[in-house]
Amino acid sequence: MSFQLRRQEQLDGQQLTAMLAENPARAAQAILLAAKQGIVDGQALLGQILLDGQGIARDPVLARRWFQIAANGGHLMARNMLGRCWEHGWGGAVDCAKASHEYRLAAEAGLDWGLYNFANLLATGRGVAQDVTGALKLYRVAAEAGHAKSMNLVGRYLEEGVYCPMDKAAACEWYKRSANGGDFRGQFSYASVLLENGQLQSALVWYRQALDNGNLNFLRVAYPALRASRSVAIQAVCVDYKKRLDELELLANN
Repeated sequence: MSFQLRRQEQLDGQQLTAMLAENPARAAQAILLAAKQGIVDGQALLGQILLDGQGIARDPVLARRWFQIAANGGHLMARNMLGRCWEHGWGGAVDCAKASHEYRLAAEAGLDWGLYNFANLLATGRGVAQDVTGALKLYRVAAEAGHAKSMNLVGRYLEEGVYCPMDKAAACEWYKRSANGGDFRGQFSYASVLLENGQLQSALVWYRQALDNGNLNFLRVAYPALRASRSVAIQAVCVDYKKRLDELELLANN
């Protein structure tokens, strides 16, 4: 694959991502050139590789600047990532009010991740007045658009009957959609419902899917939940959860 970009070439995000996977260092050079030429996909991806340190020295401050440039050029995911920088303090101070502003703009433009992240702030009252009902509405919009993490949260609201009528059948369906969409929390939620309904073998499949895909924060919550089960089969899975949890804790502390 050639990494040379001509001025007239319109390199899209998928091309840039493919180049990055093949040869990070050379791809980073191409991405930098694309960004300087004003290609917004390149500007957004430059922000991402600067944030991750992929093929280029990690620089969260510069990453935030490129996300801002791409956002100003109309790139919605860059707008969302700018919000994440403000929310998490990547490349500067934490400012949830500014994060909520960026998420709201992305959400109003219809970006599923913008809807999800703005809903998270609304639900918790960070950087914006708390509005759980409004958050649930945004989660629903994102879920209907195919956002797997939002599907899981809609399922949770329906299962618990919080800020909406309880509907366990609908909750199960949303969990299933989330699980099939690849969200590890949705996979765990769906497995738990299956277990509750006596479908042990199917539950075990989804618990293991969640284990394969889950991160450290998820495992810190999921492991104690599984440990409380009296099922021998679940306890066997629990051993694997503990093993993976210990591995990730070790990596996090090094």
